[in-house]
Amino acid sequence: MSITKADKPRRRRRTPEEARLEAIASARRLLLSGGPDAMTLSAVAADIGVSHANLIHHFGSAAELQSALMGSMVADLNEALTAAITRLRTDEGAPLELVNAVFDAFAKGGAGRLAAWIAMSGDLSHLEPVRSAVQDLVEAICEKMGDGGQARERIGSAVLFIALSAFGESLIGPPLRSMLEQPDDSARKVVAYLLPSFLDRA
Repeated sequence: MSITKADKPRRRRRTPEEARLEAIASARRLLLSGGPDAMTLSAVAADIGVSHANLIHHFGSAAELQSALMGSMVADLNEALTAAITRLRTDEGAPLELVNAVFDAFAKGGAGRLAAWIAMSGDLSHLEPVRSAVQDLVEAICEKMGDGGQARERIGSAVLFIALSAFGESLIGPPLRSMLEQPDDSARKVVAYLLPSFLDRA
């Protein structure tokens, strides 16, 4: 079946910021539907109706687009965490809420798959937004719990525990749970159950 002009995405004028935001949104859709290999500059350009050269103008390279997408995912994660952290000490359900925010960002948001792909490529500079996110999370919890050298060390360990668990769950959680006949939320519940043991001693 041939593609007619009417079938092709119509090109329109966009501001540079609009073009970047549309490209990032498209890259996320492609990542979630087809994995990292589907998130090419050509595919994104075709999806939003711009030329490959135009996309290069806005991002410079595929790696820069991946980094921008990771930054967008981290921004979503930070927004979800803001509300969860404020409830961490006052609500029994707060630890699970915090864990769910991180797990959802890595799994449903696609950050886990993208982070793994970037890490395997060897250029860890594009994981810089993740560094900022986990450091911000430690600082936020320290502020909520009360600062101190020992507290900061334990809170850092807690964040490492959550992030590593969420990362592993996003990559291999479903088949592992199936092998062990565990429900879908089993890993989240284990992490939420253990989280207070880090924070209570902080």
